[in-house]
Amino acid sequence: MLVSLLFPLLTFSQTSGRVIKISDGDTITVLIDGNQQKKLRLAEVDCPEKGQPFGKNAKQFTANQVFGKTVNFIETNTDRYGRSIAKVYYDKDKYLSKELIKSGMGWWYFYYSKDPSLGKLQEKAQSEKTGLWQDVHAIAPWEYRKIKREEAKNRRYEASKTQMKIKQTI
Repeated sequence: MLVSLLFPLLTFSQTSGRVIKISDGDTITVLIDGNQQKKLRLAEVDCPEKGQPFGKNAKQFTANQVFGKTVNFIETNTDRYGRSIAKVYYDKDKYLSKELIKSGMGWWYFYYSKDPSLGKLQEKAQSEKTGLWQDVHAIAPWEYRKIKREEAKNRRYEASKTQMKIKQTI
């Protein structure tokens, strides 16, 4: 009964668009109504960053799955960069985030997900050493970004120390 009451809400909140760009494994751009572009950050998955091992593989996987195709998506939130966070579906009922996790091309973003079945898919991919799980030193993208932020902070600090020394010698 509850599903039948919510179904109209789900169908009205779903949008379609043709995928015209793949930024990385978990970010795509769709063309809506023939002229409006919308950047979507995939919900519930976090793929390796461009500088990380398997970053290019994740991007290629996403491109192989959806580039040029019409996808359906449900926007769930907006991230701090203004991108819409969305659940993206293609080829009738495939959920792109699920396919990425299942293929070992992304981590279940458990902090932002309430779907434990995605965690089970990740565990299976890990145990079978699928995709990025072949790398025993795989670092979750959120940890990688944190390391990069710290490195940048340290570089800024060292640069400011150097500037202070230069000013002191003048």
